[in-house]
Amino acid sequence: MASAPLTHSQIWTALDRLAARAKLSPSGLAKRSGLDPTTFNKSKRITPDGRARWPSTESIAKALSATSVSVESFVSLIGESNGAAQAIPLLGFAEAGAGGYFDDKGVPLGKGWDEFAFPGVTDEHAYALEISGDAMLPAYRDGDVIIVSPAAPVRRGDRVVVRTKTGAFMVSELKRQTGKHVEFKSINTDHPGPILAPEDVVWIARVVWASQ
Repeated sequence: MASAPLTHSQIWTALDRLAARAKLSPSGLAKRSGLDPTTFNKSKRITPDGRARWPSTESIAKALSATSVSVESFVSLIGESNGAAQAIPLLGFAEAGAGGYFDDKGVPLGKGWDEFAFPGVTDEHAYALEISGDAMLPAYRDGDVIIVSPAAPVRRGDRVVVRTKTGAFMVSELKRQTGKHVEFKSINTDHPGPILAPEDVVWIARVVWASQ
């Protein structure tokens, strides 16, 4: 009996799983493979007129080479259940800071988000941010992905994503929180952490995982 042909969804799912195994976002996998960063993004999987767009064999081959995965192993990803992995929203950190992607409680909203496959997510509003550049060294490198949970309790010493009333969007370590001040420690040791009044903080969300 002839086997069923591979579907568009199966191939893209396997690429998502390949990226997740390498602890990369789809764009991170593309960059590591020497491709345009948007090559594997969800937005590129359907043409503007609604037709399915397939990844090229060349782009798949480069991704396999970049992750040292064999063709046989890639094929196994097509039928793999991938545990409890689910797709959560993904956005570049710089883009997320531009505004319009979160409500006043730090929950992601709006269009423009991609997806990141991640197992064991318990917060339905969790999301992923991809770091670009070296501004967050030594904590995070270019291409690292952090998972943020708006529902997770925040404690002293946690790394957090912060939105302020002035529009600042940053990752810091929560150093101290009182009725008069919220003090942060910068993850970039070249810069001091800000000290803000509680009313100047729109929301704080905990970083629960990083791909380093």
